[in-house]
Amino acid sequence: MKKLLLSILVIALIISCSTSKQIERSVSTGNYDQAITTAISKLRTNKNKKRKADYIVMLQEAYTKAIQRDKESINYLNKDNNPENHIKVYDLYMTLENRQERVKPLLPLYVDGQKISIPIEDYSNGIITSKEKASAHLYANAIAILNQKNNTKQDYRFAYNQFRDIEDINPNYRDVRVLLEEAHIKGTDFVLVEMINDTEKVIPERLENDLLNFSTYGINNLWTVYHNALDSNINYDYNMRVNLRQINTSPEQVKERQLIKEKQIKDGKRLLLDDSGNQVKDSLGNTIEIDNLKTVRCEFYEFRQFKTVQVTGNVEYHNLNTKQLADAFPVSSQFVFEHIYANARGDRRALANDLLPFLDRRAVPFPTEEQMIYDSGEDIKQQLKQIMNSYTLN
Repeated sequence: MKKLLLSILVIALIISCSTSKQIERSVSTGNYDQAITTAISKLRTNKNKKRKADYIVMLQEAYTKAIQRDKESINYLNKDNNPENHIKVYDLYMTLENRQERVKPLLPLYVDGQKISIPIEDYSNGIITSKEKASAHLYANAIAILNQKNNTKQDYRFAYNQFRDIEDINPNYRDVRVLLEEAHIKGTDFVLVEMINDTEKVIPERLENDLLNFSTYGINNLWTVYHNALDSNINYDYNMRVNLRQINTSPEQVKERQLIKEKQIKDGKRLLLDDSGNQVKDSLGNTIEIDNLKTVRCEFYEFRQFKTVQVTGNVEYHNLNTKQLADAFPVSSQFVFEHIYANARGDRRALANDLLPFLDRRAVPFPTEEQMIYDSGEDIKQQLKQIMNSYTLN
């Protein structure tokens, strides 16, 4: 037991030394907030224990240096008098505020009975002032972009991000929410999707409806909207054409296979006889019985119904502004119908267990070509979903 306790103490000491070195290294490299995070994690429990004194001292050092660095940065940015710096100043004030909120639950802290100084300040004035200045500057920039002519989609998306920044730091500022929607609409690529059937075969209407039902695709793209029907109020940027070019259907096939199986099975008991035909007895005089083995045979006839359909095509993105092909992707799908059934002649006990289920089956009607084309559509739909979710138009 003493050895166990000693081992635990040694391990705890090693871990403690390692953590202390980690904090010291973070402070020496200027990574003050990492040092603060590590020290706080060690002080959440038993902060008044003597062995925690080093962590308190290191926390004080890292905290003081972090505050000093952030305040010097704020002073420099304010003196620079560049409106672009307002958001940086706001971020620094929020860093100061959040840092002290993390430390507050630990206060007060003592080392050898002496209270350690951890300054807590009111940053509300700085936060409010910098937030208002940052909001006003971002708002003016975004409004200017929205009002200028000959903008690109990227310009409107930049304005959207500026309004988004305002909403994050200053929710419901002026008419930002209305302008957010305006910038989003102007920055969005609208894509009109159509299916083109070049296969010279009839495409099931429900397949076309499924492929163009984008509500089931789970498309997660902020800047791209797909429509399967023309909206006369929208100027479309792209035309996405789902071209089905070829449908190959194999003939209906039934392939037969014959297997002959033999197996020895137990068929009751028989008396054990010696070479002279006499009954063999055990030491108590009882006759000895053994398994009577019998060879059974069965002819197994397997029938395999088989039919395939393959659908191939491609997806083309056409830029309606430049009248050029923007990109193209191949799509293909194969659906296989296979049904196996069997019958047998002879003793079924000769068959392996994996063959027996086929004896309970019977021939079934082959699916129609239309049904198989529709069944192949699920794979095509997954390919379309991947293309639409991953392809970037701009």
